[in-house]
Amino acid sequence: MSPSPDGWQAVAIAAEIGKTPRRILLAGLPVVLFRSGQTIAALHDRCPHRHVELSKGRVENGEIECSYHGWRFNATGACTTIPGLTGAVPSYRVPPLKTVVKEGVVFVARGDPEGQPYLHCAEGQKIILKLAGSSTRSTLVDTAENILDATHTHFTHKGLLRGLSSERQRVRVDVSGGPGWVEACYTGEERQHGLISRLLEGTRVKTIGRFRHPGIAELEYWGAKGLVLATTFHLRQAAENQVDGIGCLIGPRGGLLDHIKSFAFRPMFRIALEQDRRVLTSASRNAAYWPEASPIVGPLDFLRRSIEAIVTGAMPPAANSPETFYIEL
Repeated sequence: MSPSPDGWQAVAIAAEIGKTPRRILLAGLPVVLFRSGQTIAALHDRCPHRHVELSKGRVENGEIECSYHGWRFNATGACTTIPGLTGAVPSYRVPPLKTVVKEGVVFVARGDPEGQPYLHCAEGQKIILKLAGSSTRSTLVDTAENILDATHTHFTHKGLLRGLSSERQRVRVDVSGGPGWVEACYTGEERQHGLISRLLEGTRVKTIGRFRHPGIAELEYWGAKGLVLATTFHLRQAAENQVDGIGCLIGPRGGLLDHIKSFAFRPMFRIALEQDRRVLTSASRNAAYWPEASPIVGPLDFLRRSIEAIVTGAMPPAANSPETFYIEL
């Protein structure tokens, strides 16, 4: 089960939506995004005339034109033009979705959620923010757990996150949760032995991996002086075997060195993202041969059960039973 699309879902990077309409999937529903004046509109991606995809048309004066017969629809979904018609245009409509753009990220909702959407874990702070989109063959639970799983980094991301040294450190893991969230706080690992850590971090005080409703996976890396690096991933189950996401890459905004480091954010993130995409795609395709088999929840999969519960709208086990573990990382 995937999160309800009635709440806010991050679906696109605003700067990537130009003159051409863009089709996205929201819980299996095709949606077309297009620029209408100073806003970005979202409609069901279906012309009501002959069901052609509106995203295959073009945008004219802030309205989207169907490529089949030229019918046009405005940002509210109302039909404004039927070429060749000499009388009044009937009140045909395409269902719209609510939209908002926050710090360059487009959010949509089928329902009418109150307030602004949550974007990232450093809102209100002086930061450098980079954005990146992704698409992976997987499930939302598998993708979120992969982002928050520390143990796979020695292998999947060897050399990038960990693995430049064979040395492991004894780490304490405190797992806690509440309504709609769960997190694991790692302490005792002074520094990761990987390229990203060496270039972008100093001494580490703690690492936090957190999952939030409806599909937000966050990683925070804290140093002695505060937050050093963070990533917030907005994930959604676009289709049965497809997870799309928007990633916020966050670093402190201080002196010149912080700005220099920020140029390394996105390239390194893209490498790690591709490594994860390959392993998740491989696992998904291979699992299809054994549809009756369920993955094992191992002793180091601290967040799996809680993520599964949050996605289905239930209280995470960690909310009632916080636990502490010790592992080697």
